[in-house]
Amino acid sequence: MKKHIYVAFLALLFIMASCKHKIEGHEEDVKFLVTSPIQRDTVIYNEYVAQISSSNHIELRSQEKGYLEKIFVDEGQSVRRAQLMFKIMPTLYQAEVAKAKAELNFVEIEYNNTKILADKNVVSVNELALAKAKLEKAKAELSLAETHLGFTEIKAPFDGIMDRFHSRLGSLLEEGELLTTLSDISNMWVYFNVPESQYLEFVKKGKSDVKTKVQLRLANKELFESVGTIETIEGEFNNETGNIAFRANFPNPKGILRHGETGNILMPVNLKKAILIPQKSTFDILDKKYVYVVDENNVLQAKQITVAYELAHLYIISSGLTTNDKILADGLGKVKNNEKIDYEFVDFEKEMSDLNQLHAE
Repeated sequence: MKKHIYVAFLALLFIMASCKHKIEGHEEDVKFLVTSPIQRDTVIYNEYVAQISSSNHIELRSQEKGYLEKIFVDEGQSVRRAQLMFKIMPTLYQAEVAKAKAELNFVEIEYNNTKILADKNVVSVNELALAKAKLEKAKAELSLAETHLGFTEIKAPFDGIMDRFHSRLGSLLEEGELLTTLSDISNMWVYFNVPESQYLEFVKKGKSDVKTKVQLRLANKELFESVGTIETIEGEFNNETGNIAFRANFPNPKGILRHGETGNILMPVNLKKAILIPQKSTFDILDKKYVYVVDENNVLQAKQITVAYELAHLYIISSGLTTNDKILADGLGKVKNNEKIDYEFVDFEKEMSDLNQLHAE
């Protein structure tokens, strides 16, 4: 009997302690942070996958058949315009030039003799004209032979960067065989595909003397040091993707960008009077976003919003709130809908400053 009384007494003490804890918890003065959306002109950046190309990228091919006798450059090397790069064995073409020169000398002598005779009326004018035609033909054949000989030396047509070799020293080259490629990387063309809706927004601004400036994010997530400008838009949409290709030009003075590289274009979009709220003020229910709005009685009301754009720590919303609304800025997991709260109002600018500082730490 005493044992049962003792157990009941312990239970009573436990219940009383629990009740006291709950009462003390209610008596705690908990204040939540509340802020309001702000409206301001904002710049956002649409991001597009981009392909980087040299403004002048060509294939260097053999213009004559023969053995690759010498290579004067190396893969990845910078070359200057008119610099000698490859030489095809010239022996055959040198012989053809020598033959053409000998033929020209013979025909010149023949022509000079015929002219002397024509001046003395020994031969007809037609014979002189025929001798002159032979002379012109010999000169043309010499010029052609010298041209073929010149093709045995392959020189850089412009300043650029060498790519890998496709033929090695001593290889027997056929006419037109690929030797390497050459890229002028002083200026780079960056291509990116824009959806039709964003294209229409772009052209709606109308023509302007000031070209749209864009930035380039490289594969290491860093921004390229030079700013680019949109130069051209292709003439046709891709019917399969619904996109159209834009081309931006980027100066590349340090040679960081190379042909075939990839990145992401950041194109600015100016939004007038955009409404911004902190991301941490929102919560999700299924696939919809909500905030807690504090009414005139300090009661929380869940309200659905529509997010138009996402920035670092921020949402730009297209519907659901005005700048006069007060929204719960923090502690969303500690409250529920239709709950009355005590709050402290925090200016949006200060709230964003604190958030950015926390993120930096």
